[in-house]
Amino acid sequence: MSILGVSNTFTGPAEALEIYGNFAAAYTGLQASTTTAFTVLSFTTGNYLFVGEFQLNGAVDAADPTQTKQTNATIKLNGTAVSLITSGNVSIDAPMTVTQALLIPPYTEVTVEFDMDGTNTNILASASLIGRIYKD
Repeated sequence: MSILGVSNTFTGPAEALEIYGNFAAAYTGLQASTTTAFTVLSFTTGNYLFVGEFQLNGAVDAADPTQTKQTNATIKLNGTAVSLITSGNVSIDAPMTVTQALLIPPYTEVTVEFDMDGTNTNILASASLIGRIYKD
């Protein structure tokens, strides 16, 4: 069932940026810990400027939420790393959620990679990219 006048409903976690009118979002879904870096978001923007925020939700053990792991997210624009964000387990006061403001120009290849501490399918992290798009 869809609401009259509303389109582009949420389709679930994906590597792509989804457009909702003048807004855009990408959600990684829950990602299990591995010992090697892996891509969680990968897309090329269109004929618009994206202004928004990337949010990294650091790895937490689903079986024991008091156990956290260091999570690194590398944001690349056109193959160049522009930001490395780290959450959890770096120090006793490390935040589990970290945000980064982003301005992404038109026709830019965007890639986000996760690199987590350890291998365990119970250790889960996620990220989102949410913002507004501006078209000429």
